[in-house]
Amino acid sequence: MTDTVIVSGGMIQKDFALDFLKKLQKENKDQKLQLVAADRGLDFFRETGLVPDLADGDFDSVSADGKAYLDSLTKTSIVQLQPEKDDTDTQSALNLAIKQGARSILILGATGGRLDHFLGNLGLLTLGKQKGVKVALADEQNYICLVESGTRLYKDRQFGKYVSFFPAGGAVDHRPTQKVTRRPLCSIRQRT
Repeated sequence: MTDTVIVSGGMIQKDFALDFLKKLQKENKDQKLQLVAADRGLDFFRETGLVPDLADGDFDSVSADGKAYLDSLTKTSIVQLQPEKDDTDTQSALNLAIKQGARSILILGATGGRLDHFLGNLGLLTLGKQKGVKVALADEQNYICLVESGTRLYKDRQFGKYVSFFPAGGAVDHRPTQKVTRRPLCSIRQRT
């Protein structure tokens, strides 16, 4: 179950994001969902009236209204980063959330916008796995996560209509007990 949502500064479809957040809050009715603004993700919170628990970034890409909103936040923990750093603002927010005990993190606003940031955000999936934390990226058309061998996918719990598999660092060995795809998934390998 997702316990933390990071809103990053990429392109984000507000209606989708708000509906997704409502669904997560309903699923987490017994546990508070931690909301984190990563840099320009702060503008999403300002525009929707939501208040992040944590704001992390150098805030160099936040709008002028977003900076005024940041200054008005009295109950939000704010981590001001230097603009010259080795991590993206989203990676910094992820690392901070993990240090604070997050076990399952969803990142919104991580798939659109700058391609270099999107590629870096894909790398956060592996970083999370290395730290024992589930990390997923979501937008209106995609839910991207790493799955381990033996993971069961259930159609009634699936995000969207389609499922794609790409091996990350080796072969995918799968022998389905029933036909679940149009093509068999046995020994799929990424070719170089």
